[in-house]
Amino acid sequence: MALFYSYWFSIKILVICTEDYQNSKAVMPFQRYLFLGLILVLLGPLTNSTANYGTCSLKRSSFPAGFIFGTASSSYQYEGAAKEGGKGQSIWDTYTHRYPGKIANRSNGDIAIDQYHRYKEDVGIMKEMGLDAYRFSISWTRILPNGKLSGGVNREGIKYYNNLINELLSKGIKPFVTLFHWELPQTLEDEYGGFLSPQIVKDFRDYTELCFKEYGDRVKHWITLNEPSGYSYAGYDIGALAPGRCSDWQNLNCTGGNSGTEPYLVTHHQLLAHAAAVKVYKQKYQVFPHIN
Repeated sequence: MALFYSYWFSIKILVICTEDYQNSKAVMPFQRYLFLGLILVLLGPLTNSTANYGTCSLKRSSFPAGFIFGTASSSYQYEGAAKEGGKGQSIWDTYTHRYPGKIANRSNGDIAIDQYHRYKEDVGIMKEMGLDAYRFSISWTRILPNGKLSGGVNREGIKYYNNLINELLSKGIKPFVTLFHWELPQTLEDEYGGFLSPQIVKDFRDYTELCFKEYGDRVKHWITLNEPSGYSYAGYDIGALAPGRCSDWQNLNCTGGNSGTEPYLVTHHQLLAHAAAVKVYKQKYQVFPHIN
């Protein structure tokens, strides 16, 4: 059993590893201590919390029928191949190279774990672990390098996600797709400020519709926005994440910004973009036979 703390949300996360479950799924030896269950316990101040290291007895059968065991990733942190396959530049490509000191180990996503080239390996490991689902995000600039439909569709990027989805399904793993995991096209940031502008709503709708059209016959589960509040706060209030904007008085080495207004504008436009994506999906793509 391993214990981790999350100070941001003031909760204790018990990550439980069950030997019975691992043995039943023939997990490879080096994966013996992978974490296969999560229990979130809401607590008061973490300094006053204590852990109970009892005997672990959970099995897969301990969970109700239909309970989904899965894992998740984001495109920038996993794919790599930042300049391959026709991919365009995102605000995270810009941010990590312009402000390497804001990243704990000065790393970036140029290579990451190279899932772009090694996705079959990764899916094979998921299968060995007995996982039911994999949530991944689509890199907006891998399929629309310039951020807009008018800038052209990158068929090589479309093919990559087709291959990943098909590989998952061939191993009995359900794909859960995140459409925006903070990887805004740099071209849209430069043109009109990205989510600071209402213009983003149309471009986001066009991008998500392309995803629905290309993958909607196989993907049942869609997530429009990953942690929208985190994107607004960390990206536009304190400048800790791309695009790194905040007010000068914060003295946080930001690229300009207004901490008093921009987080609210970005949040508002994210909500509008979410609504636009959901509307087009329900109107045009929910008719696919295997989509709920």
